[in-house]
Amino acid sequence: MLTGPLWAARSLVVQIAILTFDGFNELDSFIAAGILNRMRAKGWAAHIASPTPEVTSMNGVTIKRQRPLEFAREADAVLIGSGIKTRDIANDATILDSLKLDPARQLIGAQCSGTLLLAKLGLLGSLPACTDLTTKPWVIEAGVEVIDAPFVAHGNIATAGGCLASQYLAAWMIARMATVEDAEQAIHYVAPVGEKDRYVGLALDAVSPFLPKDRSHAA
Repeated sequence: MLTGPLWAARSLVVQIAILTFDGFNELDSFIAAGILNRMRAKGWAAHIASPTPEVTSMNGVTIKRQRPLEFAREADAVLIGSGIKTRDIANDATILDSLKLDPARQLIGAQCSGTLLLAKLGLLGSLPACTDLTTKPWVIEAGVEVIDAPFVAHGNIATAGGCLASQYLAAWMIARMATVEDAEQAIHYVAPVGEKDRYVGLALDAVSPFLPKDRSHAA
């Protein structure tokens, strides 16, 4: 199990796939991408990865993908965003078969209904997970315990519930693959003026219990 900044020892380049499907929630994909790409100067790149060249959001915003969905197989980390069509996607065998994710070598996070995809991929098992209120009964139906929390991680797999909890997934990935200080700086940059310390504190309070002891906020 990965417990430290293995990527730093392996390569300065960290590639992240943000899985974004038709009907996607803009907040999930774009907030995570924006925060993670604050690490670009250190060799990171977070890419919108989709099964089709273009995808349209739940509010009608059409974007071009940066990487195909299969990019998730080679990425160092994967974030699965949510959307209004996730339940259909979770029943699409072609898409599920294309997602050969490996928590032994990748960090994997899911936002809201993205947790349902993790369940369908068999990556959660009996682990408790977070999701949004709409998706909760579907995740439970898939055999996963849903907890009333914004963020939880088990080793290299994390889930978050609520659109704005995407900042917690991003902070967790940065703290795991770089440093806690890098995560603090990334959240500080995007936080509202006059509330920056508060936002940084919330993010670190959410993710620190799930970091290796030598990389926790207390350290």
